[in-house]
Amino acid sequence: MAKSSWITRNARKQRTVNKYAKLRAKLKAEKDYDGLTMLPRDASPTRLVNRCEVTGRRRGYLRRFRMSRITFRELASHGMIPGVTKSSW
Repeated sequence: MAKSSWITRNARKQRTVNKYAKLRAKLKAEKDYDGLTMLPRDASPTRLVNRCEVTGRRRGYLRRFRMSRITFRELASHGMIPGVTKSSW
């Protein structure tokens, strides 16, 4: 489980990205790069980190399921994820 401070920091960054999204799009369309540099650093979407919804882990993240590989494997083994079965051949 990730530290709660990292999870809350990422949530704060997400709120900042959402707040400045329209303004960033407008400035980019106008090619006003000086205006873009005046925005907060956390307003850039590249500052966000994909984190597991369950544990907050950032490595081994599966976008389709929005969770880490470890959590995915545990939940899939218990049959908690619909449509996912263990393959056998």
